[in-house]
Amino acid sequence: MSNTDQTVLAGDEVRKVYDTIFSRFGVSGLDERRRDQAFIKVDRDEAVALISYLKELSGYTHLAFLTAVDRIEEGEFRLIYLLHSYEKKHDLGVMVDIPREGAEMDSIHHLWPAAETYQRELREMYGVSFPGSPRLDENFALEGWEGPPPMRRDFDTRAYSEETYYARPGRVTKTTRAAMKEKIYPSEAETW
Repeated sequence: MSNTDQTVLAGDEVRKVYDTIFSRFGVSGLDERRRDQAFIKVDRDEAVALISYLKELSGYTHLAFLTAVDRIEEGEFRLIYLLHSYEKKHDLGVMVDIPREGAEMDSIHHLWPAAETYQRELREMYGVSFPGSPRLDENFALEGWEGPPPMRRDFDTRAYSEETYYARPGRVTKTTRAAMKEKIYPSEAETW
């Protein structure tokens, strides 16, 4: 079988997966970005069942990543689970919208132990909870952090920095031009 025949076969297999999940899980919005990558959207209540189906029965055995997008204008987070099938040489992104307020999603750590790490990161950085996920309340990257989740779009980085990292005594702010005159070219400062 040539590589071209294998690609067609993989495409047929992916199409069968699409047909099944669209009729079975209420999936919407197929967005085929490339031959080997597509994204679909599913309701929160169907997400874990769909992801389980894709892993157990459709060959999407690798969780490439789990991330979030803060869609503040819509009042929601979009969770994106990127699954990979080595057999089909295909990535399938599963997008799930959840409310920002009380952001919570069922855990998939029972499917992939690595999901625990992604879920811990999303809890810490965005404030999304995954009830039942191991070690969810342990610090992940922000040891000792007490502020709001820093990846939320309403987090004010400047205000946080000004409150946390106060000005040090003796420091003077200068423009680049003034600093260069003083430090690099003191003898030529009068000519500028």
